[in-house]
Amino acid sequence: MLCLQIPSHPEWIISASNNIHSILVDHAHCEKKAAANALHLIQNYPQYPELVQEMIAIVKEEWEHFEQVYAIILEQNIQFTKDTGDSYAQQLSKNIRKSEEFKLLDLLLVDSIIEARSCERFSILSKSMSIPSYLRDFYSTLLASEAGHYVTFVDLAKKFYPDETVKSRLQQLAAIEAKIVQQLHNLPTIHG
Repeated sequence: MLCLQIPSHPEWIISASNNIHSILVDHAHCEKKAAANALHLIQNYPQYPELVQEMIAIVKEEWEHFEQVYAIILEQNIQFTKDTGDSYAQQLSKNIRKSEEFKLLDLLLVDSIIEARSCERFSILSKSMSIPSYLRDFYSTLLASEAGHYVTFVDLAKKFYPDETVKSRLQQLAAIEAKIVQQLHNLPTIHG
C-alpha cells in the first residue's frame, strides 16, 4: 500500500461504481490539478534542476491522463462539470509547514501521499466487477504511473533532506492522512 496506513473503506467502491460518471469527471479534474501542481513546483523551485526535470515529466504524463479521461467523458456523453474541489487534498495540504526550511519537504510528501491514495483507488476500480470492463482496463493501465509518481516525490524529498527526516515526516503525514480517510463520506470522487 505504498505509505498508506489504512485501506479505503469498502463503501467507497459501492458509491464509485453506482456513480461512475461522477468518478470520471472528478478523475479528469484530479489529473488536471496534478499537472498544475507540478507546474507550481517548477514555478516556486526553479533553482533545483532535478526537481524541474521530474516535474516536466509529470506534467506531460498527468496531462496525457487528463486527455484520456476527457476522451472517455466525451465518448460516453457525460456532462463535464465545474470542479467542486477536493476536500481530502485540501485537508491534507493544511499540514504543509509554512517555514521555507520544511515547506518543500512537506509539499513533496503530501504529493506522494495523494499519488499513493490515487494508486490504491485506481487498483480498486481496476478490480471492480461493478464497472464496465473497458474502465477496469483503463484504471489498470494507470497503476504503474501513480505508483511511479509516489516514488518520484519521495525520491526528490530524499535529494533535499536526510533520509531519516523524510521517513519520519512521511510517517507523520501518513498518520494524518489515515485520520482524514477514516472521516471521508465515501463520495463518488477519486478521493471521496
